[in-house]
Amino acid sequence: MSTLPEIRTLPVPDGLEGERVDAALARMFGFSRTKAADLAATGRVRVDGAEVMKSERVRGGAWLEVEMPQAAPPVQIVAEPVEGMEIVHDDADIVVIAKPVGVAAHPSPGWTGTTVIGGLAAAGYRISTSGAAERQGIVHRLDVGTSGLMVVAKSERAYTLLKQQFRDRTVDKRYHALVQGHPDPLSGTIDAPIGRHPQHDYKWAVTAEGKPSVTHYDLIEAFRAASLLDIKLETGRTHQIRVHMAAHRHPCVGDLTYGADPTLAKRLGVDRQWLHAVRLGFEHPSDGGWVEFESAYPDDLQHALDTVRDESA
Repeated sequence: MSTLPEIRTLPVPDGLEGERVDAALARMFGFSRTKAADLAATGRVRVDGAEVMKSERVRGGAWLEVEMPQAAPPVQIVAEPVEGMEIVHDDADIVVIAKPVGVAAHPSPGWTGTTVIGGLAAAGYRISTSGAAERQGIVHRLDVGTSGLMVVAKSERAYTLLKQQFRDRTVDKRYHALVQGHPDPLSGTIDAPIGRHPQHDYKWAVTAEGKPSVTHYDLIEAFRAASLLDIKLETGRTHQIRVHMAAHRHPCVGDLTYGADPTLAKRLGVDRQWLHAVRLGFEHPSDGGWVEFESAYPDDLQHALDTVRDESA
């Protein structure tokens, strides 16, 4: 049985005169800017009865009408063992894991694979109940195609304190990335805003309308075809390292989504982006003492690194 969509209509306040449609929509209805833009792009936003694009400007007193998005069905957490997920540290407040490639941090619509949350549940861990139902205890995430260290909160206190540290950008998140070519300069900072890709909703891009995003990188080792970089994130945008390196014409080896050379990836035997979260440091929520954890490269990344190193010998 189908249900009619909910339509809501409000007059544009004079204070929003001249604002873009997506900005006004976000302010008036409480949507994220991305959600507001998606609604406009799919013809679900009208001003005075006429469909409008997200970039059009509104005038005070106009009637802004929106077809409200239907609530997504609740996502269930499935307790399912995760092969290769290593417990690096475990105490009363936190569990630090080394996430293997191909595993999501938490369930989401359309994802049918294993998750960190489900793996911990299958292993008998009880984690914090803070956060959205499908991502309880998750204070940060790694892409499905990125391996490495994650910390998950077990206590409510740990969840609150760790989330605050991530918001304050005091967590030391270090990644190693094998990128194509040789960045110039070999060490530097990429400061470029990241937002949704204008044509592909599964991708992100450097865009003037994006959120501030800062990536610091340093050369570890240079090879003929690639460079191994140590990367520190100042911000934590989705796909940040992948987007920033691709925008500078040095995508992560194997990252076909962001323009990597498939021939090089095949030659090195890697079928995902060469990107690994190697180190994670933060103040422990129990006593405030600084703790650091490290993770070795998985076998596939180590093999690719050995191969590119041998080619350069």
